[in-house]
Order: sequence, then C-alpha cells, then structure tokens
Amino acid sequence: MRLEVLHVDECPNLPPLLARLAEVTDLPVVTRQVETDAEAAALGMAGSPTLLINGTDPFAGPEACQCGVSCRLYRDEAGRLVPVPTVDQLGAAITAAGLNRTRKADP
Repeated sequence: MRLEVLHVDECPNLPPLLARLAEVTDLPVVTRQVETDAEAAALGMAGSPTLLINGTDPFAGPEACQCGVSCRLYRDEAGRLVPVPTVDQLGAAITAAGLNRTRKADP
C-alpha cells in the first residue's frame, strides 16, 4: 500500500497537501518531483500536486488525464475550486482504497 504525491519543483500546494495527509493518516507518504510533461503523462499526474493511492489518482475525473506539470485545482464538498482536497476528502479516498487509516489523536 502506497501513498505517493507527484509535484513540480516549488509547488506551493505541496506543503498543505502533506499537512492534511498527516492529519488523516500515519501511513508513509512518498513525494516525487516531476519535471516534464512526458513524465507527468507516464505517471498520471493531472497537475501539481497529485496524490496517487496504490498508483491510482482518487480525484481523477471520468475524462482522460489532462496530464502535465501545471498547477492542479480540486473541488471541495461545496463544489468550490481549492488548491488541495479537504481533510475529509482525503480520509474518504484513503478509506475507499482499503488502506488502514489511523487518524492522529487530537491534542
């Protein structure tokens, strides 16, 4: 079971995504910097950052991947454009993938 985040160099949305993942799970997260559109297409990166759970993008739409090294936007539960999925969306994606989700204890 693998959580991997694909991103471009200096992506401002990488730190918030990693922070939200840390709120949701104690599973290790691997990050991979992607430098070319060809590499993005080969990996299935639909913009930066892209979370892959066991190699699959849980936030991919039904259309073909618009893969590339551009920034990515997501839709939150209210349909608003946001730079990263919400904590609840990430938790649901991890649970749907059948991964053990260990939420960190509240202080």
